[in-house]
Amino acid sequence: MSNESSEPIEPGPIDYLIVEFPGSRLTGEGMPLLADLVDRGIIRILDLTFVRKEEDGSVTGIELADVNGDGQLDLAVFEGVSSGLLGEEERSQAGAILAPGDSAAVLLYENLWAAPLAAALRRAGARMIARGHVPVEDLIEALDALDAKA
Repeated sequence: MSNESSEPIEPGPIDYLIVEFPGSRLTGEGMPLLADLVDRGIIRILDLTFVRKEEDGSVTGIELADVNGDGQLDLAVFEGVSSGLLGEEERSQAGAILAPGDSAAVLLYENLWAAPLAAALRRAGARMIARGHVPVEDLIEALDALDAKA
């Protein structure tokens, strides 16, 4: 599909996730769900990389196409996804928070669903002044507390 509009494409908000896999147990189970978000145009993956913290504390990259080490190309659909925004420094920082023997996925993505809203707000002169994240555990705890009151 081509963009026939003369207006430049404005990006949506950019976020990152670092997901830890204790004991480097990478199953790839979430990858079809991630691919679905991309296919539906909800997000665009800018970078996806995997790192492992070795027992000696060093941080190494993991080949994206075979993260669980079984010899099968289970993540080949994401192979080569790199904008160049995540470099060695970011991989080292992600690895620094891991325990020895653990691995992590580092994902940098654009929220395509929010791009039109973000562009409209920018055109109106609005600025984002705060942003946050509510951990799922906190939400569940708050909902449980509300149920207990009822």
